[in-house]
Amino acid sequence: MGYMRKHPRLTVYIFVWAAVLVLNVIAWKSTAFCDGYIAWIFPVWVNTYGRVTGWFPFSVGEWMLVAAVALVILVLLHGLLRVVAGFCAVGKTKDRLCRWCKGFFLFSAWVAAGVALVMTLNCTILYHGSSLADRCFTPRQEPYTLEELTKVRNLVVEKCNELAMQMPRDEQGNIIYTGSYDRQGNPVDLEEQAILIMQKLGSTYSQFDGYYPRPKAMFFSDFMCQQYMQGYYFPFSLESNYNDVMCFINKPATLCHELVHLRGYIYEDEANFLSYVACTESEDLFFRYSGYLSVLYYLDNDFYRAVGRDYDRYSREPAILPVVHWDTTFVSEEEWERINGESLIDTEVVEAASDTFVDTSLKLNGVKDGKISYSRVVELLLRYYLDGQ
Repeated sequence: MGYMRKHPRLTVYIFVWAAVLVLNVIAWKSTAFCDGYIAWIFPVWVNTYGRVTGWFPFSVGEWMLVAAVALVILVLLHGLLRVVAGFCAVGKTKDRLCRWCKGFFLFSAWVAAGVALVMTLNCTILYHGSSLADRCFTPRQEPYTLEELTKVRNLVVEKCNELAMQMPRDEQGNIIYTGSYDRQGNPVDLEEQAILIMQKLGSTYSQFDGYYPRPKAMFFSDFMCQQYMQGYYFPFSLESNYNDVMCFINKPATLCHELVHLRGYIYEDEANFLSYVACTESEDLFFRYSGYLSVLYYLDNDFYRAVGRDYDRYSREPAILPVVHWDTTFVSEEEWERINGESLIDTEVVEAASDTFVDTSLKLNGVKDGKISYSRVVELLLRYYLDGQ
């Protein structure tokens, strides 16, 4: 105890790692603890720390990642300097190098502890709460039939076909965004509208009312395109970020998807579903269309697999209009040409590395099927339409 009193920083450091260990053990063992944390504690971080990072006009989390890359480079240089100090330097030069190496080592150790704690509080615990299906839907014992899947698939296809015809377009057929308006008819931008729509969702799911930080466009959106990523939730800064280069109609659903994460719904299929509900219940035409498009191919692909890739059976159902296929473009050909022409790393390499990282991260957090879990939104849609809330 006397040693601890003489070294208070060491005491704090040990306490941080002990808290990380204890919280992770409890999170993996107790769903009730995680549910309570998500409902009562996590919103506190969003309303405090999230407000602070929200003051910045740029993505704080994005630049934290840049700083992390710089730190890794410095760690490698640190190792090199230790070698130099041990074998080459002499006298005062060696002493200075040793002091610098010691200080940098301590700094890196504190950064690692902080990262572990923040990831535990803003990410890991969220992965171990009750599922949305368990919390909001009646349990179902029997698997869904092909007829039930067909019914929901056709509903979404028909909505997409209908809304596609209502979109304002330029001469090339690209959607033109004409602006958004709140309930009083006042003009608001896309980010403000996303927040208003999510707050409206609070009338159905009480956890969604209250404060949201403003979503932010990513500075490195080109790099996000290479990863085929539309948005990103940063647990380090409690921010919702989106790809500003992708085609416009992807943005409304993406904004709502990333804001869903700030309410403790960390699973991608749940965020996909809740974003869909928020967008399709909106009065905003762009958000409604974006919401339907966001789940279209999850449903259509499952239906195609369910009929055994029997094209004759598939073709008897309502077809997706060519204009809808056009609207689901992720990034325009012109933008791809620019991105691939300016990028330092090939898109194929970036995409493969990103897929591996995301899949591994999900599995480490208990999502056994990794990225495949994204498609579980289909089951949530079936429950929503066929079983009721």
